[in-house]
Amino acid sequence: MNLHDWIDELCDVLDVEAEVDEALILDLARVAATNVERPAAPVTAYLLGYAAAVHDADPEKVEKLAGFATMLAEGWDRPSTAPDPLDVDDEVPDDSVVDHSGDTLDD
Repeated sequence: MNLHDWIDELCDVLDVEAEVDEALILDLARVAATNVERPAAPVTAYLLGYAAAVHDADPEKVEKLAGFATMLAEGWDRPSTAPDPLDVDDEVPDDSVVDHSGDTLDD
């Protein structure tokens, strides 16, 4: 069984009528996995599918949306190996000698 057969069988099981451009989806998934991080591939493919449904599965619209998503992933400047900019490794001061028993929290 090849990928195209799998897609046909999966569409039957999911009870959907869809013409799938597997090359388009695989290319988008590869770019997302490479430029963002691996788990981005299936999430990106899922969201493209969701967008396709929202736009009545118009093949031209889906191709255009896939192009936008590909451009976003290709220009992604935060690869999975980059440190999180919000994860700061500043030294935490030791205030263990400070008495906090009377401190209150402001809401």
